[in-house]
Amino acid sequence: MKHWHYALIVFIGGSCYGVLSTFVKFAYSANLSAPEVTGGQYFFGAVLIWIIFLFTKKIKFTFTQTSKLLLSGIPFGLTSLFYYQSLQRLDAALAIVFLFQFVWIGTVFDWIFNKKRPSKEKLVSITILLIGSVLAANIVLQEGSVPSWQGGIWGLLAAVSFTASVFLSGSVEKDIPPVQKSALLSTGALIVVFALYPPTFLFDVSVLSNLAPYGLLLGLFGVALPPLLFSIGMPHIGPGLGTILVASELPVAVTLSSFVLLEHISWTQWVGVLLILIGIVSGNIKSDKGKCKSFNKEILAHEM
Repeated sequence: MKHWHYALIVFIGGSCYGVLSTFVKFAYSANLSAPEVTGGQYFFGAVLIWIIFLFTKKIKFTFTQTSKLLLSGIPFGLTSLFYYQSLQRLDAALAIVFLFQFVWIGTVFDWIFNKKRPSKEKLVSITILLIGSVLAANIVLQEGSVPSWQGGIWGLLAAVSFTASVFLSGSVEKDIPPVQKSALLSTGALIVVFALYPPTFLFDVSVLSNLAPYGLLLGLFGVALPPLLFSIGMPHIGPGLGTILVASELPVAVTLSSFVLLEHISWTQWVGVLLILIGIVSGNIKSDKGKCKSFNKEILAHEM
């Protein structure tokens, strides 16, 4: 695959997260609680990816490898739990901006762990993304009470855990087939969610039957697909560019809110969506140019 193919895969993975807010609102309107929605999302997501796993290529690996992948799945589960706590204390618009800080945190991770210092172009791209996120979340035109500092901390924890999940999906056990790897990551996430939200809904037939349609959709787009797509694309593009591409989440969420939920979206929000897309494209273009220059240098060195 070409570099942009892997970038597109990660972009789609980020877009999957943007779908979730719409399905969550439908689930809440069906009188389902947050613990039921969160638990159902991870339960059905894990079941879906394990079913896919049955029909794919498998390799044997050690107990240590299994343990690493299960532990690496914990940040996937923690992200939803932290974000839910943030939403309990903050307006949704402000909570998503705190979560959106993963854009620059991913670059910091890349700098610390991979020794990749961010370029000026990448810093410009991140700045555009952050400005776009504030506009898309409609914070500028909102008036409200003083934000809760506890909610801000939970939001930042969600951003850090999300960055960690993206980073680990691209760095841990790279040689394991993506579906097999995603199944273990999802299982790790499921374990931590069930530990904090005991799955009582599994023993209540009426709740489970009501939850199933929403759980399947949330599980597909929130648990099964993202780790799988990140496992395919992240090893080839790195967490720095990866977290920029995952910013596709917010434009998708805003667009679906407008066309599916029929919510009013202001012109400033659409400007924010446009800025986010510009930031994503500019970050990817600069990365591709850098790769081309590096490739050309290798060819010249070989010829000499």
